[in-house]
Amino acid sequence: MFIRRRPAWAIPESQATPEALFHRRSALKTGGLAAIGAALVASCGQNDSNAATAPAPIPGGDPSAALYPFKRNAAYTISQPITDEKASTTFNNYYEFGTDKGDPVKNAQKFPIRPWVVSFDGMVEKPFQADIDTLIKAMPLEERLYRHRCVERWSMAVPWSGFPMKALVDYAKPTSGAKFVTMTTFLDRTNAVGQHQPFWPWPYTEGLTMAEATNELAFMVTGMYGHPLPKQNGAPLRLATPWKYGFKSTKGIVKFSFTDKQPKTFWEALAADEYGFWANVNPAVPHPRWSQAQEEVIGTGNTIPTTIFNGYGAQVASLYPDLKNPIYFR
Repeated sequence: MFIRRRPAWAIPESQATPEALFHRRSALKTGGLAAIGAALVASCGQNDSNAATAPAPIPGGDPSAALYPFKRNAAYTISQPITDEKASTTFNNYYEFGTDKGDPVKNAQKFPIRPWVVSFDGMVEKPFQADIDTLIKAMPLEERLYRHRCVERWSMAVPWSGFPMKALVDYAKPTSGAKFVTMTTFLDRTNAVGQHQPFWPWPYTEGLTMAEATNELAFMVTGMYGHPLPKQNGAPLRLATPWKYGFKSTKGIVKFSFTDKQPKTFWEALAADEYGFWANVNPAVPHPRWSQAQEEVIGTGNTIPTTIFNGYGAQVASLYPDLKNPIYFR
């Protein structure tokens, strides 16, 4: 008899976030960060009555659309119906396009995502560039359902489409001395109104160790809910690292740089004591201004205990040599 054993990180249907509420809250909470002042929007636990109306999709607007939906990887899935998508793209926080909840869906629509060139440089066999559609077609495409835990103490579950980051690392051909990969997002002050703000260290940068980037869970995202990413959600390329707080999942990536030095990330440059390089989920290590012991499950109204590494400890705990060291959890 075949007995299917559920992975330790799998989540029940009841905890999966309704699609209609996916983008409601992703800004970091305000207070205490004088360097960025009023630009941070407090979103945790609040409703926004000034929601923008989600735009209708433009047929043929993304040349990769015909590739979707990708086959779901059974190792990263739960069984549940997909709920209303229109609502899921109404609320979003993507500071490149403004800091109010309705800003990205309104301001990102004219942002050009083709042509889109992704660069690979630093400690690689040979620096090169790849068109995004060429890159996507070269990758092993699949869909995964992941839990997502925000530093603001809320969580959700999202069906992401894309490919393992390890496949992208192999494609880049880093040299043996590379220890980190830095991801850099676009810089386009003409079309991204938020990048006019002088107190943000644009462009957005994030980084992973090579061990993290090649872990089975690290995932490059090109779509969600069975179609290409909407512009306000990071199209055409973003990251998902489900064992880390959500601010690590950088959007609109244009460059991967391989290096032997730990990079300084966007949020480290703003407030390193609150948003560090590692940002692994741990209920026992509080944020300097709030506890991380519990989280609100978006769309259910339920508050549940937070799990170390967001429930993915079996896959990633071995990456961190000292689990008692708080540096790994902020």
